[in-house]
Amino acid sequence: MKNYEFGLDTFGDVAFDDQTNERYSYAQSLRTIIEEGVLADQLGIDVLALGEHHREEFSISSPEVVLGALATKTKRIKLGTGVTVLSSDDPVRVYERFATLDALSNGRAQVMLGRGSFTESFPLFGYDLRDYDELFEEKIAMYSEIIKGDPVTWEGKFTQSLKGTTIYPKMENNRKLDTYVGVGGSPESILRAVRYGFPVMLAIIGGEAVRFAPYVNLYQRAAKQMNRPVLPVGMHSHGVIAETNEKAYQIAWDYLKTYMDRLGMDRGWARMTKERFEFEIAEGSYYVGDPETVAQKIARTMPKLGVERFDLVYGAGGQRQADRLKTIELYGGAVIPRVKELLAEGE
Repeated sequence: MKNYEFGLDTFGDVAFDDQTNERYSYAQSLRTIIEEGVLADQLGIDVLALGEHHREEFSISSPEVVLGALATKTKRIKLGTGVTVLSSDDPVRVYERFATLDALSNGRAQVMLGRGSFTESFPLFGYDLRDYDELFEEKIAMYSEIIKGDPVTWEGKFTQSLKGTTIYPKMENNRKLDTYVGVGGSPESILRAVRYGFPVMLAIIGGEAVRFAPYVNLYQRAAKQMNRPVLPVGMHSHGVIAETNEKAYQIAWDYLKTYMDRLGMDRGWARMTKERFEFEIAEGSYYVGDPETVAQKIARTMPKLGVERFDLVYGAGGQRQADRLKTIELYGGAVIPRVKELLAEGE
């Protein structure tokens, strides 16, 4: 059986109180994410990835701080991001923060680099959106030099100049920092990840997942042609898991649909209809239902795409805290073991 991995992703959507249905404070939200991460670790989930956002509905703007807290309370789960917006950050500081996290967690840090599907961080940190593509290209090139662990000599247009500079802290045992690139669906992003030797995570948030299969094929072909390692490709998608299909559907309609409609207002999408919502659950990119329903869909999707990692994005739109914890509990305790059974049967 392939070395499949299963993770959880959250953007830190601010949850709602189980009793009052009042929205949590940002402080409460951050503390509950620690609770959720501890539960994921206890259930044996492979990875927890926290998103970086600078918007009113999300509580996580500094994921590595939350991950540092989790490093002291968890034992085996990988602690990563989904994503770190490298374009509006400093590659030196990104390395320093995650090398520190790696030391605190005994080698469990993982950073996922992205260009930023949300763009609030650009004006917030003084960057011009007209430089969107150039910023990422230059900074990922600089980052790829830094993680080699050697003294860095560098000069760029948007980045600082370095002359034989050693960046600290050093990684233990001369390891490289575990790094993915988050991809929304452009061939250029796939080819860039191959060029720098990074595995990719596909963000599949709408439509049939199989339409992303050409990107997996492109990654594999390009890696061979460029004489680069053929590394794993993963995917993440939204989901809600409950004891029954009906309950999961209602939670997703109340919160996930609301989240997508709000996102659509920013991006020019039409509001989601009932028909579209039901399509996303049946054939599209939403993993909503009881454990068997969700497990069957994941087990169908992964081989079709050729991916080796699946991350469930939980808590979209906030949701009640009890429902978020139930999704995690059922995902780790029932869905993942069942998916592994189904995948093994298909090999």
